[in-house]
Amino acid sequence: MKCNILHESAGRLRVHLHCGYMTLHQADVLEYYLRSISGVTEVKVYDRTQDAVVLYAGKRGDVIAALAVFSFPKAEAMELVPEHTSRALNREFEDKLVMTVARRCISRLFLPFPVTSALAVIRSVKYIKEGLKALWHGKLSVAVLDATAVTVSIVRGDFSTAGSVMFMLRLGEILEEWTHKKSVADLAGAMSLNVDKVWLQVNDTEVLVPVSDVKAGDCVVVRTGSMIPLDGKVVSGEAMVNQSSMTGESMPVPKRPGSYVYAGTVAEEGECVIQVEKASGSGRYDRIVHMIEESEKLKSTAEDKAARLADRLVPYTLGGTALTYVLTRNITKTLAVLMVDFSCALKLAIPIAVLSAMRESSGHRISVKGGRFLEAVAKADTIVFDKTGTLTYATPKVAQIVTFGNYKEPDMLRLAACLEEHYPHSMANAVVEEARVRGLSHEEYHSQVQYVVAHGISSMVEGRSVLIGSAHFVFEDEGCRVPEGEQEKFDSLPEAYSHLYLCIAGELAAVICIFDPLRREARAAVQALHECGISKVVMMTGDNRKTAEAVARQVGVDAVYAEILPEDKAEFIRREKAAGRTVIMVGDGVNDSPALSEADAGIAISTGAAIAREIADITIASEDLFELVTLRKLGEALMARIHRNYRFIVGFNFSLIVLGVAGVLPPTTSALLHNMSTLGISLKSMTDLLPESKK
Repeated sequence: MKCNILHESAGRLRVHLHCGYMTLHQADVLEYYLRSISGVTEVKVYDRTQDAVVLYAGKRGDVIAALAVFSFPKAEAMELVPEHTSRALNREFEDKLVMTVARRCISRLFLPFPVTSALAVIRSVKYIKEGLKALWHGKLSVAVLDATAVTVSIVRGDFSTAGSVMFMLRLGEILEEWTHKKSVADLAGAMSLNVDKVWLQVNDTEVLVPVSDVKAGDCVVVRTGSMIPLDGKVVSGEAMVNQSSMTGESMPVPKRPGSYVYAGTVAEEGECVIQVEKASGSGRYDRIVHMIEESEKLKSTAEDKAARLADRLVPYTLGGTALTYVLTRNITKTLAVLMVDFSCALKLAIPIAVLSAMRESSGHRISVKGGRFLEAVAKADTIVFDKTGTLTYATPKVAQIVTFGNYKEPDMLRLAACLEEHYPHSMANAVVEEARVRGLSHEEYHSQVQYVVAHGISSMVEGRSVLIGSAHFVFEDEGCRVPEGEQEKFDSLPEAYSHLYLCIAGELAAVICIFDPLRREARAAVQALHECGISKVVMMTGDNRKTAEAVARQVGVDAVYAEILPEDKAEFIRREKAAGRTVIMVGDGVNDSPALSEADAGIAISTGAAIAREIADITIASEDLFELVTLRKLGEALMARIHRNYRFIVGFNFSLIVLGVAGVLPPTTSALLHNMSTLGISLKSMTDLLPESKK
């Protein structure tokens, strides 16, 4: 596309595109196209002037070449633009703001006094109505303060002051709504379902396909622990679905044939086939926005304190107003008190600080569901780690396969992969990957599989029962036995590895030894957490004790618990909380779900099971455990900002009241300074908390 360079400096270009009129969508297309260029760090596109400002750290020639070949149809075909951006939202509120100011200027300059007075009376109805409604419900809120200020001015015949007051109130409403919606939109745009592939039912078989290939009318299979990838209806099977992110319900909901299910919810138990009604992406943004709005109810203690204080201060403001009039008999000074309230700033700036922190977290690939959990992370003194997939890599590998009886190694691996491929777990993935590397095809030749949480899988093959899972599951729960004469072989299994036991017809057939490599940064991350004020770091695992203790020594945790069940993890956390400690749980599997729910803040690794991500309060997509340290710093910085905002709002607004009573500031100036300070602190609250935050 033809364009001119309007201005250029080191690492910065401002260009003008010769495209005539630029739509909002085209501006987004250009912005995301330029962002995709290697070396480009920041882009601003101005649709009204058809200009673009590009900041880059790479080669200038790459930017110029990309602009030269750019065209809107080609860029749109690349599907670079997210489903929703903030551009349309910003334009909407920019226009609202401009029109409000323009109407005010026109009415003051050109309309006669009787007309402006009549308009002031008409506009006052809205504020008086809201104030009376609040009083009717027994609430002394900011609406009562606003209504009182407007009513007093109207009754006095001071229509100019009444008009100015309502103008300032309207500006404040627009700015508050704009700031809040932009915070929510920015956060929503950073979130996604993280579902890449699904099991598609094709002619009574299942095929693993990219979710983007699924169309309306297709049938997908969802099993225990898996996220429902798309909206649709259940056509067969039954499942208990956790849809707390959608509805806030804490208990799973039964879904049977005919029931509707939503993308982003999770099957906690059972299996079902879903006929897709909405293709990938449809309606997802709106649901994410809903989830964020629901998450705002999960306020931190500091947020709750600020909100309660804001409400409690309203009667004192009214009392101060009355006292000011009694002492001064001056309506102007009295109105100056009414025009300043604490509620707007306290109820806007502090939630925005939380939303901004959640958005900043998403820049580190961390999704947080509410301010309460960031506060918990900031206050935490105990952190509990699962081992497999958390302190170790989520991609363990098969080290060796020990067979028993007359079974052959390839046959046992093929059978194990056939069973394990249906369930999202790092050790299951290791088995499936090993079969793939060896070129072993494992077509579906078993009956329906049943997943037993934290234990294993059972099925039927050629009329014989097949089990794969933990030692507790196959030997204690199911009563399987070691083949006669092979106990010595069993006792000599290598202790350095995690073990998966495969049994056929009640007899051990193979043991799959899994090498679970420790994350490179695990020890350093645990040390950094200690330095950040975490006094107790615990590792809990269902793995054998010797393997667990070896990992614990390498990592440097304070305590290790091995060979435990999911309910044991949850019980430990309950005991720690009862002792007055604030506990974080970090896990990735279905078996971690009870503990994640029990912790003050449950943190899931997104490469793990979907149910863990759904139940968790915080999800980390990064493969770096140091993001836990970043999360800790974000939480601490957020709480510090909330407390700073709290002190500034109370101090500044109290100063305005004093100056108003002293006659230094007229009511309109007090209102202007109050609203501008609210806007200013809200905008400040939208800035990054950490200087190294990723963009």
